[in-house]
Amino acid sequence: MSFLLCLLVVLVAVVSGVVFLGRGLACVWRGGLARSLRGLAYVVAAGAAVMYAWGMLYVAGAALEAEDGGADSSPIRPCRTGVRERDYWIDDYHVWWVPVRFVCHRSDGSTYDREVPGYVNPALAGLAGSAVALAVSALAVSARSASARSVDERARRP
Repeated sequence: MSFLLCLLVVLVAVVSGVVFLGRGLACVWRGGLARSLRGLAYVVAAGAAVMYAWGMLYVAGAALEAEDGGADSSPIRPCRTGVRERDYWIDDYHVWWVPVRFVCHRSDGSTYDREVPGYVNPALAGLAGSAVALAVSALAVSARSASARSVDERARRP
């Protein structure tokens, strides 16, 4: 079940990335500082969506391997460390959606991360933060220009 849910999340993230990229490119080509900032925010958000999908692909692969039953399925394959004495304590795993993590659990209560590359979550945080900062900047520029236009209109009235 976890594997299918991971794949669904990957699909949603990829589609969102494509939509964000399309909207971003459309905004950038229209011109103007506010629209360009908004378009750049969309493009960076597309990068964040793709990075999230990339991390979730790793998690989906680990979940598929963990849910695969068979002769060599215990202890859970993605959680194996290579130290047999520790590997026999592995009893479960968990998928974390934010941050993207595949967490292995031992019966003594300890946990550790596996499978997701170390660059995924920092890159995801940086891209998401940048997208939000660009969107806020676009709103500020848009509000400032709207305010300037209303002042100009009031000055023209008799």
